[in-house]
Amino acid sequence: MNANAPLAERLRPKTLADFVSQSHLVGPNGALIQHIKQGLIPSMVFWGPPGTGKTTLAHIIANESGRPFYTLSAINSGVKDIRDVIEKAKQSGGLFTTKNPILFIDEIHRFSKSQQDSLLQAVEKGWITLIGATTENPSFEVIPALLSRCQVYILNPFDKTNLELLLKRAVEQDEYLSEKQIKLKETSALLRLSGGDARKLLNSFELIVNAFTTETIEITDKAVLEKVQNNTVRYDKTGEQHYDIISAFIKSIRGSDPNAAVYWLARMIEGGEDVKFIARRLLILASEDIGNANPTALVIANSTFQAVSIIGYPESRIILSQCATYLACSPKSNAAYQAIGKAQQLVKETGDLSVPLEIRNAPTQLMKELGYGDHYKYAHNYEDNFAEQEFLPESIKNTRLYDPGSNAREKGQRDFLKSRWKDKYGY
Repeated sequence: MNANAPLAERLRPKTLADFVSQSHLVGPNGALIQHIKQGLIPSMVFWGPPGTGKTTLAHIIANESGRPFYTLSAINSGVKDIRDVIEKAKQSGGLFTTKNPILFIDEIHRFSKSQQDSLLQAVEKGWITLIGATTENPSFEVIPALLSRCQVYILNPFDKTNLELLLKRAVEQDEYLSEKQIKLKETSALLRLSGGDARKLLNSFELIVNAFTTETIEITDKAVLEKVQNNTVRYDKTGEQHYDIISAFIKSIRGSDPNAAVYWLARMIEGGEDVKFIARRLLILASEDIGNANPTALVIANSTFQAVSIIGYPESRIILSQCATYLACSPKSNAAYQAIGKAQQLVKETGDLSVPLEIRNAPTQLMKELGYGDHYKYAHNYEDNFAEQEFLPESIKNTRLYDPGSNAREKGQRDFLKSRWKDKYGY
């Protein structure tokens, strides 16, 4: 192979025996291994991060099953290209053979609905076996009709053992690197920078090796960090990473873990997430997950939103960190969130119930004559600013919707309500 080809391409495995990782799919008990051995390949979608072997595995499946192989990239292919390939596939495969051609589509999530629609008949009739590769959740990005005709297989990022094996192979087996005197003294920085992406690991490794001018090349963490200027965090602000990471962030705060909270916050900041988006989610969380257990949380979250809206990056990271750690360390309660949910459900079930006459407004003489506001007890005219009366419609009276939590502040609320309402609401 040409020396100008990237190391990841030069080391691309040609057989399952050489394929590293994804043992849950192609290991001894893998979900795909029997299909491949028998040559009965279903249409499928490979879903996983970059550099996890989606394209390589598709090529290997075609080779080991002895099938014609066609490939398209969703970036530069249209409906016409799809139809042309399907026509060629029909001619080379035929209708009465299990060796129908494989059509591999890279980044299938970039195909429009009409482009995906153009694949349906070919997959349905068995003219082709479709293998699509995507970094995005196929349940969002692949049309249901096509997805129902495919098996979805998840490819995971490479683990430490597999990444180290790839580095060892590169040093020992690559035609060009094997001629150099390379010593892998430390690999932690390389593995960390790869993020589980095998392609990134190998190409970064080659870049670092080529940066040495000495005859003996010692790979250490310090050398790696010196020669690799920065590491771009993989974060798609419109894709699944966007939703997964904000979910992890919110759940870490809800779970009272400030350490995890600031880690996921840092991931979003380094990925360039909109500062207002983060602050809005903190504002919602302060009410939904903390609420009356610590009402100050909402005040701080609101102040955070206002502050970061004015300041922006990079200083906003400090304010966001303060807010996130404060919320994580606050007592938690979703009582207010639960209360409005119950109330809305009750409204849907009971409809537009009449407001009790005694608490209706009476701005006109006619309304007063009709009894609007009669017998209303103005709370401030009574001892402790409280007078027992009915505020709910008759058919749902005594319904408890707000149930204070067990934290100190809400225990106080429960005691207050119990002292006022006795057994009416069962507090």
